[in-house]
Amino acid sequence: MSTHPFPIVLSFAATDPSGGAGLQADILTLASLGCHPLSVVTGITVQDSAGVDDLLPMEADWVIDQARMILEDMPVAAFKIGLIGSTDNVAAIAEIVADYPDIPLVLDPVLASGAGDEFATEELIVAMRELLIPHTMIITPNSIEARRLVDDDEEEPSLDGWARRIRALGCEYVLITGTHENTSQVINTLYNRGGKVRSDSWQRLPGSYHGSGCTLASAIAGLLAGGMEMADAVKEAQEYTWQTLKAGFRPGMGQFIPDRLFWARNEDNETSQN
Repeated sequence: MSTHPFPIVLSFAATDPSGGAGLQADILTLASLGCHPLSVVTGITVQDSAGVDDLLPMEADWVIDQARMILEDMPVAAFKIGLIGSTDNVAAIAEIVADYPDIPLVLDPVLASGAGDEFATEELIVAMRELLIPHTMIITPNSIEARRLVDDDEEEPSLDGWARRIRALGCEYVLITGTHENTSQVINTLYNRGGKVRSDSWQRLPGSYHGSGCTLASAIAGLLAGGMEMADAVKEAQEYTWQTLKAGFRPGMGQFIPDRLFWARNEDNETSQN
């Protein structure tokens, strides 16, 4: 019996009772991709599939203690960071990941929920820019988050310009997703120091989805943990995420939830037909 049969990924995020986003989404995604997910709780939310009612950030000492204890026990191959909850937690997480510079870090800058509920103050965004982005291998903002990260109030926004300014904060790669853009297809573009690395277009699916950003960032982390190169990991993660959205379901009265185990249900259907 192997003591370490598959890559281990540590996620810092808040809980989501609906299972659509947050830690629950990260755990489902990572497990679906063959990883062993570890979790550090950064906050507790009161929410359902329609929106967030309240957020209780975890105390920074608790975030540090959770992470330190598990990092001393298991070999982590990648970090994924989602909703942070407070400026103190930004500093706490930055302190932790700084001790592991060789572990790839995927940052999903969750500044608001898919339903528009606000999660980040300007102070938290500044702390993220100064303390966390410099430790990041890839950051995955949507276009709205990208604009807020660079504090851009220009009348004619430029995705290329935002990506360049975010990368200048110290991260290696920037993946700006086009979900919120007024385009017939969703166009996601990966940038590095040299500019555009790749741009991928996906059919825009009907409906509103809860946890698509968490799914994409976790998938990238899982694939990087498995040894895949960045450009390939980003493409494969997008393909996986699109398939989860295509198979999405609506268990409540709010948004659709991605089906991170779509492939297992497809296999079950094929087996039952044979």
